[in-house]
This record gives sequence, C-alpha cells and structure tokens, in this order.
Amino acid sequence: MIKGILCSLLASILFGGLYYLATFLRPLAGEDVFGFRMLVTLPFLFLAVVLLKQQKAFINFLKQIKQNPKLIFALCLSSALVGIQMWLFLWAPNSGKAIDVSIGYLLMPIAMVAVGKLLYKEHLSFCKWLAIFFAFIGVVSNILLAGKLSWASALVATGYPAYFMVRKKFNISHIHSFVIEIALLLPIALYFISQVDMPVIQQQNPNIYFYLLLLGLMSGVALISYTLASTLIPFNVLGLLGYIEPCAMLFISFLIGETLSPDAYLLLICLGIAILCLILDGVLVLRKRKRIKNNEYKGSE
Repeated sequence: MIKGILCSLLASILFGGLYYLATFLRPLAGEDVFGFRMLVTLPFLFLAVVLLKQQKAFINFLKQIKQNPKLIFALCLSSALVGIQMWLFLWAPNSGKAIDVSIGYLLMPIAMVAVGKLLYKEHLSFCKWLAIFFAFIGVVSNILLAGKLSWASALVATGYPAYFMVRKKFNISHIHSFVIEIALLLPIALYFISQVDMPVIQQQNPNIYFYLLLLGLMSGVALISYTLASTLIPFNVLGLLGYIEPCAMLFISFLIGETLSPDAYLLLICLGIAILCLILDGVLVLRKRKRIKNNEYKGSE
C-alpha cells in the first residue's frame, strides 16, 4: 500500500511538473511538443509492459486485434480521443489556457460520476449526488456570469469520459491498449516533428534538447509510476490520490502568471466543494470496506 501511494504521488507530481515544463519548451508550438512527447513516451510504455511482466498478455492482445477487426476501429477512436487530451495538456500552459484546462481536470471526475449514473445506472451515494449538484451550480453560474464555459474546460470534462466509455464498451481498459493508442499517434507525431526547424528553435532556446530529454524522462517515469500504483493500491485509493494532479496544475497555472477571472470564482468554489464531497465519499467507502474485512476476519477466528 505504501509503495503504491508513493508511486501515485510521484506520478501526480511529475504530471504537474510536465505542465510547468511546457513553458520551457518555447518557441515550440503545442503540436510540436505533442509530437516529441509521443515519440519519447512510447519506449517507456514498452518498458512498463516488461516491468509488469505483461509481454505474453500484450502479444495475446495483438492476436485478439487480428481476430477481431472491430477492435482496430475502437483503438483508432480511443487513440484520437486521448491524443487530443495529450495535445491540449501541453498546449495550454503556453496559450493562456492553463487555468481553463486545470478546471476541466477538476470537472472531469464529477462528469465521470454523472456518466456512470446516466449511462450505466450506477448507484450514487449522497456525497456523489452532492458533488454533482455543486458542480452543476458552478458550471451554470459560470455560463451566466461569463456567457459561456471555456471550450478547453469543456473538452477535458467531456473528452475523458468519452475516452473511457469507448474503452469500457470494447473491453480494452488496460495498458496493452494504451501502448497501441500511442503507437497509432506516432505517424501524426512524426509529421509534426518533421515540420520543426530545430536549428532555428535552438537559436531561440539553446537548452531545447535538454528540456526535450527531460520531457521524455518525466513522461515515462510518470506513466510507469502510475501504472505500478494501479497494481498496488485499491481503485478507490488511486482515485482519491488522483485529485492531487489537477490541484497541482491549478497551482502551476498561477505560478506561470495566469490569473483567475472573477467570473470563475464561484465555479472554482463549487468545484472545490464537489471534489471534497467525492473525497469524503471515497474515504467512507474505504472505511466501510475495512470494517467489513475486520468483521469477516473476526468471524473466521
């Protein structure tokens, strides 16, 4: 459990660090950074498969794709959905949208809960209903005050649920499918990289190769750490620790000089309350499970 928590914390810190690192990759455009990130991430994903001793399962998955061509369509769709999110993540800090994307990541878990209820008829506890209520109030207030919800926030909040829905529909929610998804993005990544005039970029940013190396190292270690954490700790604990990343992203957004519009104050307050409700729900579930296990243990004595 301790190792799993440390791995999850390391992953959250590194993902937050990537948000900040994006500002050091100027004058590379968002699609250029996306291209380099895909290129350097793929080897680390294969390394994760080896470290988790999933080579045989990965080969079996490739055979499954060959036997079921529908999976190719599903993987192309999920690859496109996750690719958009990975581009947005590193594009936002250099485009004045860091806060908007951070808010999207805060909205995303509530959107996931709502999708679970609406589409999969999942049971919602009182705390989860409260989370949805406060998130709804926050979004409506932002639309009324600002006239709209930022497209970047909306894209994150709706894009990730769509991505996980595709994975659930085709039963491809595992690391093997993620490796294929990133591999499918490689041609696009190489195209973006081919358009970059690196000598010109290096003149403007002499340390660009060092920062690109750091980008690969941080991305790879973060992905491996998160994957290891998912195998070491319960899903609920992993979900609770996952709230650290968007909070870190929001902090970094302020650190790089972005300011929160007064129109978004109420939205952020409501989202903060909603996240606290989800955290409380997770803690209550963990305590209930622990109590049940203790009773089962006592009953077996």
